[in-house]
This record gives sequence, structure tokens and C-alpha cells, in this order.
Amino acid sequence: MKNPDELVCLCFKVSQRKLINHMRVHQPKVASQLSDCGGAGTGCGWCVPYLDRLFQDADNGSTPDDSLADLPELIPEDYATQRQAYLKAGKKR
Repeated sequence: MKNPDELVCLCFKVSQRKLINHMRVHQPKVASQLSDCGGAGTGCGWCVPYLDRLFQDADNGSTPDDSLADLPELIPEDYATQRQAYLKAGKKR
């Protein structure tokens, strides 16, 4: 996800930009506190690995441009399609 305005959490429509700003302002101590940003990660669970990675990168001092860089590059439609398959398979985190 190169565009910071792309949605990370599709359930609650939370963008990468919102999450990065939330971390900058609130400085969460653990990744699960990202749920305070619009409920991110509390719906279907599909975005939890992305949230964890975003938090880890920020915690390690990576810049927002580096965050999620080595996770699969997905265009929004592919991200949504894979999430739908995840839900159909009955996989909830």
C-alpha cells in the first residue's frame, strides 16, 4: 500500500494515514491500541497483520513510507477481494 489514503481496515474505513497520525499523536504502547483509531482491527480481523506491521515499523523508527513495504503490494480491489475470500473461508482472527 503505497498510497497513505488507501484503507487498511475495510470494516471501519480506516486509512493508513489515519493510523500513522494516530500513532504520532497518541503513541500507543502496543499494536492492539491501534483499535482506538476508528475501531481498526476489531471487525473481521483481516487487517490485523497489517496493523501489527505498521506498529512494529513505527516502533522501530521506520518512516511511514517504509511501513508495510515488504507486505504484499495490493491494489485496493485486490485487497478487498482477498479479504472477501478470507471471510468466506470463515477465518476470523
